[in-house]
Amino acid sequence: MKIVFLDADSLGNDADYSEFKQLGEVIKYPLSSPWQVPERIEDADVIVVNKVPVNEETISLAQHLKLVCVSATGTNNLDKDYLDRRKIAWRNAAGYSTDSVAQHTFAMLFYLMEGLRYYDDYVRDGSYANSPLFTHFGIPFHELANVTWGILGLGAIGRKVADIAKAFGARVIYYSASGAPAQKGYEQVDFDTLLSESDILSVHAPLNEYTENLMNADAFSKMKSDAILLNLGRGPIINEADLADALNSGRIRAAGLDVLCTEPMEDDCPLFHVKDKSRLLITPHVAWAAVEARQKLMKIVAENIREYFR
Repeated sequence: MKIVFLDADSLGNDADYSEFKQLGEVIKYPLSSPWQVPERIEDADVIVVNKVPVNEETISLAQHLKLVCVSATGTNNLDKDYLDRRKIAWRNAAGYSTDSVAQHTFAMLFYLMEGLRYYDDYVRDGSYANSPLFTHFGIPFHELANVTWGILGLGAIGRKVADIAKAFGARVIYYSASGAPAQKGYEQVDFDTLLSESDILSVHAPLNEYTENLMNADAFSKMKSDAILLNLGRGPIINEADLADALNSGRIRAAGLDVLCTEPMEDDCPLFHVKDKSRLLITPHVAWAAVEARQKLMKIVAENIREYFR
């Protein structure tokens, strides 16, 4: 069996391929442009991709191809109709990043909510050393026990975040954009209530017809002016130009984003125009990528291959 990884860099340079080497020959390419794919997979039995498009243009020459494994949960890069016509199976991976994304959600929140950049700079630039007072109240912050935390998308990650927020004493509410029935143990509300009552609003939803551009100017106008927005779902759920306007006008207090409409960012991204940089924290789609999460991911992909050929 020949297994070809087309964008191995997306798994990190510390990824363990030992399980795959037990299954067959392993070929790794750091990254692959669509035009490079046909030649690289011409004699592959299995390809492993993250963001590489899989369609007639990229895989039509791969006559031995039996299985496409996505080293992620989302499968928007697959032309499933074409794969069905070719009788090529596909598998994705789920559940590997729940703890990692939930952890990153709170890391982003505390950075913004407690003004950690400000306080770090206050100490680093010598201001604290020159202060007559043992403490400093430059940016007031509140306890999570006194806030309402709203969640958009109550899947596995959303529930994990909800449970941790509850442990801090927060009131947790959620909205299901797809209209799914209420989940026992969690308070479901409509969208306007989610917007108007949330002190913190975190997005953990997939991108689909219900969520695309859902967080736009109209939505921001209904939020609290001191609300913090966190997006750890998918970038296009938020209208980035409208978010930049909301931050610049003080319509909302701050935003933390781990996902963007285009990744990596483009030079003309509206978020570069946010004037007060302390209002915005962006991380490069890294919430999913704790070492343990990537180890789980590799095991899931390897097991998907084993299961198919078994």
